[in-house]
Amino acid sequence: MTEYIDISIREKNIAFIGFMGVGKTTIGQLVAKKLYRDFIDIDQEIERIHQMPVSLIFQELGETSFRKMERELIVSLCSGTRLKIISLGGGAYMQEEVRKACLSHCIVFFIDLSWENWKERIPLIIDSRPILQNKSLTEIEELFLRRQSAYSIHHSKISSSEIDAETCADQIVESLKLAWELYHPNHDSFY
Repeated sequence: MTEYIDISIREKNIAFIGFMGVGKTTIGQLVAKKLYRDFIDIDQEIERIHQMPVSLIFQELGETSFRKMERELIVSLCSGTRLKIISLGGGAYMQEEVRKACLSHCIVFFIDLSWENWKERIPLIIDSRPILQNKSLTEIEELFLRRQSAYSIHHSKISSSEIDAETCADQIVESLKLAWELYHPNHDSFY
């Protein structure tokens, strides 16, 4: 366990959580660009480190091994870096250690999408999401609903149901700037 060091709200990492396919990566990349920060997609980073796609990790090593890789990477990034934009995989935030690290060291944004809007995206994402393989629509909906209680533990929430990714990103950046001003007024900043 790393020692807790209080850092300025302006320097905290920003973590995006939410169900798979809600737009965390797209919105996160836009926010990173607008705030001149590095963007890290946890699944892509795991693929880079382990030199294999997430689907193959699930298939060859199993979900338990993947979740361990995911947890170690997220906890390390949250506690050991600053000024990053981090997009978590849909299941990562179900792990208590991941939630604690994110909530302690990051500003956590929940990207919410209604079930009705999300299920329209299934054809676009099903092939790339190992956790959805061989599941019925009812089973996927149960997973979607089961994860909502963990996602409800966050610092801020934005719904991507009625707005596009660019608008989401703009609203997030504006809310961050407002928070930075409220918590650290009269502080010169690049943002």
